[in-house]
Amino acid sequence: MTVTIETIRDAARLLEGEVIRTPALPVRRLSRASGADVFLKLENLQVTGSFKVRGAGVKLHSLTEDERARGVVAASAGNHAQGVAYHAGRHNIAATIYMPEGTPFTKVGRTEDLGAKVVLEGVDFNAARDAALAHAEETGKLFIAPFDDPHVIAGQGTVALELLEDVPDLDILIVPIGGGGLMAGCAIAAHAINPGIEMVGAQTALYQSMAQALKGEASTGAGTTIAEGIAVKTPGEITRPIIADHVTDITVLGEDQIEAAVLALAEGQRIVAEGAGAAGVAALLAGDRRYAGKKVGIVISGGNIDSRLLSNVLLRGLVRGGRMVSLRIGMSDRPGMLAEVSGLIGGLGGNILEVYHQRLFTDGPIRDTELDVVIETIDAEHARAIVQALCNAGFQTRVLSNRKD
Repeated sequence: MTVTIETIRDAARLLEGEVIRTPALPVRRLSRASGADVFLKLENLQVTGSFKVRGAGVKLHSLTEDERARGVVAASAGNHAQGVAYHAGRHNIAATIYMPEGTPFTKVGRTEDLGAKVVLEGVDFNAARDAALAHAEETGKLFIAPFDDPHVIAGQGTVALELLEDVPDLDILIVPIGGGGLMAGCAIAAHAINPGIEMVGAQTALYQSMAQALKGEASTGAGTTIAEGIAVKTPGEITRPIIADHVTDITVLGEDQIEAAVLALAEGQRIVAEGAGAAGVAALLAGDRRYAGKKVGIVISGGNIDSRLLSNVLLRGLVRGGRMVSLRIGMSDRPGMLAEVSGLIGGLGGNILEVYHQRLFTDGPIRDTELDVVIETIDAEHARAIVQALCNAGFQTRVLSNRKD
């Protein structure tokens, strides 16, 4: 099967009523930050929280009765797992999903809730895939590839089909890339509809396998990334030439850039995106003024981020923005000092979150103490004003954490 605009349109008809037609929304803050006219395709609102349900649905539609009876097996960092489990449940097909051992609990739990059997094996996607392939060989179950399959690619291409129906005059489309299934499908659809559109990929620097493959370089993928959904060591054999033909550029992103994009979407747009889902926004913001004056579409590919991880991103954002600051304050260890310090901070509008006396672990005089205080402030300038006021009042004060990006 060769993926064309017609096979993608056929895929869209198969998926009618089975997946959500997600909205494409204009976003003012990102538009102001980049100088572009930005639209987000919100696949984080998809039925399983990710675009992966599209490709999985088209693939399972293609199975014979014998293949359905034998059951299916898949490997996934989480989103493909949920897509396969969702459609397998709808078609009454037994599904076994192999996931890396470090997969976020939210993705494991949701996959099991959809009726699939989950096996955690291997330190990364490649190891989980090898285990899944071995299981398929032993049992006769059909392996459902996460990206390197024409049916899957056609299903993922329906994302761009919908987006360009809603916003037909896009100049640029930015798409996250892991194995390349989403980008391959979107690129075929987009260039069939609008041959002049520029396709830009987004990859994490820790797993830039597609970018390296297109340069003829060996993959160096390794490490723990916030964008586990695109942490793929080896790009697809089918997707690679499609991307080589259609994609202008792949932006390689640091972990801090992707984390900042997750924060920007959560705080600025009230959009919950996982690391991989926010990679396109990270690419936009990393482009400085490259996109200025252009109409840009970005696929927010998924929103299945672990709650604890999202909480840490938000709290780190407060610290980096100077809105949560840890101070160490030197003072005499006598009655009334804590009240005086708290009065100064409160009087200037600071909100004290944590207090800890350092009486033992200090090198100062025995009648002195150090007070560690975590305070919430309006911004970095507000925090500096509080520190200055404490120093002016005779309290030696230094900031323990105020990293700002």
